[in-house]
Amino acid sequence: MSDETKYENTEQSEQSEQSEQGEQGAADAPVRFDTKIAVLLRDDLETWQRLNVTAFLVSGLGTALPEVVGEPYQDADGTAYLPMFRQPVLVFEGGKEAVTAAHERAVRRGLPTAVFTTDLFGTGHDRANRAAVAAVGKDRLDLVGIAVHGPRNSVDKVLKGARMHR
Repeated sequence: MSDETKYENTEQSEQSEQSEQGEQGAADAPVRFDTKIAVLLRDDLETWQRLNVTAFLVSGLGTALPEVVGEPYQDADGTAYLPMFRQPVLVFEGGKEAVTAAHERAVRRGLPTAVFTTDLFGTGHDRANRAAVAAVGKDRLDLVGIAVHGPRNSVDKVLKGARMHR
C-alpha cells in the first residue's frame, strides 16, 4: 500500500468516525476534496531547507488561490487566528529528475505552480528571489521544490514517480 493510499485511508477512517459520532452539525460531515494541494521536494535537501522551501512554496498557493483558504479560527476565549488551507497539503519527495519532470508536467497542464530554486537560498528578499528566477529559462531552473494545486487526478499525474515525504 502506498503512503498516499495510507493517508487517504486514514482520512477516510477519520471522516467515517466523525459521521458516526452523531449529528453534531456540518463541521463533522465527511469531506472529499476534488482538488489536491501538493509540495514536491528534492530528496537531497537538509531538514531546515525542506521546511523553509515548503513554507515559501505553499505561501504562493494561498495568496494566488483564495478558494483554497478556509475561514479564520477563533478559540473558546475569543482570540482570533489566521485562516489556513481548507484541505490537507500532501508533501512528496523525489530526486532532481523527478522534480524537473513534475515541473514540466505541471506547466504543460497549466496548473497553478510555485517554484523554489537553489539560487533562492542565497537571496534575502522577494525582489531578489523574483530576479533569480527571472534570470533562468524554465527548462534550466535548478529546482529544489514545487507546489501545485489542481484537480486530484491532474496533480497525481504531475507527481508520477514521486513518493510521500518521510
